[in-house]
Amino acid sequence: MRQINFLLIFSFGLATVMFTLENTAATTVHFLPGVSTTLPLAALLLLVGGLGATAAWIYAVWSGVVRKVETLQTAGEVEAQQVRISELENDLRRYRATVDAQLGLLPAAGESSAPSSTDGGDGSLSLAVD
Repeated sequence: MRQINFLLIFSFGLATVMFTLENTAATTVHFLPGVSTTLPLAALLLLVGGLGATAAWIYAVWSGVVRKVETLQTAGEVEAQQVRISELENDLRRYRATVDAQLGLLPAAGESSAPSSTDGGDGSLSLAVD
C-alpha cells in the first residue's frame, strides 16, 4: 500500500511540474471586486496547491481530534457500564444467597406439612411437598 501511495504522490507531483513548466505566462487573478494581482501561472498553481494541501492537513488533524474525543467519551461510558455490571452482579449474588437461605427454611421435600394420623379413620388429610 505504501508503494501505491508513493506512486500516486510522485505521479501527481510530476504532472504538476510538467504543467508548471508549460504554463509560465502571466495571469491576472481577481480576489474581490477591485482587488487583483498578476502572477505567473506556475506560481499561482503552486500557491493554490499549497493552500489546498494545508486545508487537507488541517481537516485531517481536526478529524483526528474529533475521533480522539469520541474515543475518550466512549471509554468513559464503557467504564461506567462495567461498574454498573459489577454492581448488578453483586446484587444478584446477594439475592441468590437470600433466596437459598429462605429455601433452607422451607420443609424438606417428602415431609408432611400437616400432622398425619396412623389409623386413617378420622378423615384428616396429609399434604406432601414435592
